[in-house]
Amino acid sequence: MNLTIDGCRIRTEPEQSLLDLVKKLKLEGKTLADRPLAAKIAGEVFTLNYIPLRQKDAAADRPSMRRAMEASGGEVRLLRYADPAGKECYIRTAQFTLFLAIRQLWPEARAKMNCTLGSSVYISVSGCENFSAAALKERVALLVGQDIPLIRRRVPLQTAVDRFTREGQRDKARLLAWRKWDYFDEYAYGEFADYYYGEMMPSTGYLTVWDILPADGGFIFVYPDDRAPQTCAKVPSMPNFFSVFNEGERWCSLMECETVADLNDLTTSGRIRELIRVNEALHEKRFSQVADMVSQRGARAVMLAGPSSSGKTTSANRLATQLRVHGKKPILMSLDDYYIDRDKIAPGPDGKLDLEHINTLDCELFREDMGRLLAGQETELPTFNFLTGRREWRGHKLRLEKDSVIIVEGLHGLNPAMLPENVDRGLIFRLYVSPLLPLNLDDHNRIPTSYLRLLRRIVRDYETRGASVQRTISMWDSVRRGEQRWIFPYQENADVIFNSSTLYELAVLKKHIFPLLTAVGPEDECYEEVRGIVKVLNYIQEADVDDEIPPTSLVREFIGGNSFYR
Repeated sequence: MNLTIDGCRIRTEPEQSLLDLVKKLKLEGKTLADRPLAAKIAGEVFTLNYIPLRQKDAAADRPSMRRAMEASGGEVRLLRYADPAGKECYIRTAQFTLFLAIRQLWPEARAKMNCTLGSSVYISVSGCENFSAAALKERVALLVGQDIPLIRRRVPLQTAVDRFTREGQRDKARLLAWRKWDYFDEYAYGEFADYYYGEMMPSTGYLTVWDILPADGGFIFVYPDDRAPQTCAKVPSMPNFFSVFNEGERWCSLMECETVADLNDLTTSGRIRELIRVNEALHEKRFSQVADMVSQRGARAVMLAGPSSSGKTTSANRLATQLRVHGKKPILMSLDDYYIDRDKIAPGPDGKLDLEHINTLDCELFREDMGRLLAGQETELPTFNFLTGRREWRGHKLRLEKDSVIIVEGLHGLNPAMLPENVDRGLIFRLYVSPLLPLNLDDHNRIPTSYLRLLRRIVRDYETRGASVQRTISMWDSVRRGEQRWIFPYQENADVIFNSSTLYELAVLKKHIFPLLTAVGPEDECYEEVRGIVKVLNYIQEADVDDEIPPTSLVREFIGGNSFYR
């Protein structure tokens, strides 16, 4: 069988792994930035331990071949840390090594993935009195030095359930009870076995750049810096974000919905309807509290920001409703109306327009308009025509009245570049909205917040814009890069961080999205991203409870029926 690996043609012999071929071609790389971590064939990601040609197939007239290999014509692209899929392999390998080390040192401890903090993750540890981040760091370094091969194996499902039950990992045993197939794939070393729903690097020795820092109740594992992978990332101080995530976990506990297995139990019992009512009441209470804060401060403007599909538009409208309870006259504005004409935006290095970049907005005009409005002057506001890609002036003039409060919604709302000069900062309230989902698959597997936002966006783009799954996902990496650069660095500037996630929505979204995802095949470039989402959704019970979701719900912004859009 002939393959082309990163442009180099090579013949593979029976039982040779992709890693063997990479070494034969001298493509190993000397630093993490250069080193191949996995491979992409058509739309599917493979471990470098993958063997394209088995001995049993070599003598056949036509060797059996994975669909992705056949679709690619033998083209193999190596993935490095700069590739999102390569970074995910690195993260999964780190998880395996961390939890293996904890099992070896503190067999009775419960370690749980909690939340990401920039390019690091906080992991809580309970059930042991002598936990030490320093001892953990030493053991992880030992495991990395041993260069343990990471080979996936398939075991009967009941065997995995029984073992996890014996080991006290009830969260995993309960999750697997919802699995549809009678087998389970896992990675193992000695008596320890686990799985992280995706490919890993060839061995623990590939885990070359990392750090472990002590933290209250556990530790922080630090990943490589995205822009300079040869060094560890800096751990940002994120007290507001961390506080909001902890609050979300507290509500998970109170509503008895900490894992997907809990959500499934609520769905099958019908109690998910109660969960919906409590979730929606919690959001309403929080919007009311934010309105209280805005009114008590005497703020005249609310700058509302958040990443894509966080529910900014619905949040702005619900906050406006609560401000009316205080006798205020809210006025909704969008930063989208300050886009520069499309033909005046210089394309990026890839020849495409980066619409996440702050330079696509006329920041100077916005600052001038806000300054005049807050000074009590009449101002004509622009309107951006998305069909023509140009700014228009339609005679929309505005002057603030005594009780007026402007709510400005947009990606860059917290960026200091948007704040007008010589204006009392007390007049501006800053609100950050993001769905910080605290629900886990199990203790060792988080459901990333970005997964939830991507699901929301796929459903909304398909329902309202006729966009395919492939098109939405093709833009997602660009969206994520823009967030990392222009949104996340400013989230701690907010006066309040609002968690716009709901614990029930994955069960609701599944009905809308699952048929779209399962129609994507291995030959599609976005297959790996889709497969990662499907692996999570396969464990989630679908809930047909749209009638319980109120028309003002944040979830309605994505599944339809939102009263603010009528």
